[in-house]
Amino acid sequence: MKFGDNLRNLRKAKKMSQEKLAERVGVSRQSVSKWETGEAYPEMNNILVLCEIFHCNINDLVNDTLLDIDSLDEEIKMKVVKFKEEKQKQIKGMSKIIYVVSRIAQIVLMIGIVVLGLCMIAVPIVLNNTRISENEITVFDQSYEYEIKENVIFVGEEKINIQTTTDLQEYLMGHSTIYYIVTTEIVILSMGATLLFMWIMLKYVEKLFVNIHNEDTPFTLENVKYIKKVAIFLIAVVLFPDVTGILFEMITKVDMGAELEIVNLLLSLIVYVMAYIFEYGYEIQLDSKGRIYGNENE
Repeated sequence: MKFGDNLRNLRKAKKMSQEKLAERVGVSRQSVSKWETGEAYPEMNNILVLCEIFHCNINDLVNDTLLDIDSLDEEIKMKVVKFKEEKQKQIKGMSKIIYVVSRIAQIVLMIGIVVLGLCMIAVPIVLNNTRISENEITVFDQSYEYEIKENVIFVGEEKINIQTTTDLQEYLMGHSTIYYIVTTEIVILSMGATLLFMWIMLKYVEKLFVNIHNEDTPFTLENVKYIKKVAIFLIAVVLFPDVTGILFEMITKVDMGAELEIVNLLLSLIVYVMAYIFEYGYEIQLDSKGRIYGNENE
């Protein structure tokens, strides 16, 4: 696209006739027609007047593409890079729901992180006052009978399912209190870190969809940055429990069935690739012929 094409597109976006534009610039209609067809080129003072009329930079008129979309006035920008009105309402509605849900989820996760923090404080106190015999657990002088059947521990009327092939009785009886404190703290810390990663991820999700709700286009460099952040912390949320589970098994020798699932990694990488799709969308929307946001009849 050259100067004539840029001028024609800007004029049409402004819904201005050649006659009207010529009148505002102070030239004949034929002059405007020649500028648009490339038969002639305006003088510098006329280029400056055109920039004033269209609220654009000189580069936007003379470059091969309309590079600086943000420099255009609102009316033209709406024509160049905006969804049609019905689609905008749908996008903004969905975006609002997502960022509100994300904010609520952040509050819930923060409460969970605080609770886990309190648990980390309580664990040493509780376990230092816990004694385990062959069929009885005593906590603060309160005794509870327990029974182990396969992967289920029955404590009174309560039962705890544990996915492991390890001999649970041997695990419960074969270690010191410090060992149980350390391993339990590792598990809680792992859960807390996973919740923290989720909280950070949702924070960026909220920012992303707030921008999509408020801005004319989702394809901005800021949103690309947020998509990448979301992808990175999603990878952490997916992989961190698996990795720490494997480490826990190595330390405790308890087979919890933890394994690194390639499918989870692939799903995370797919989300990361979405960031590059947004980045590509940002680049192609800089061209005024990018029809992603064009009017339905264009």
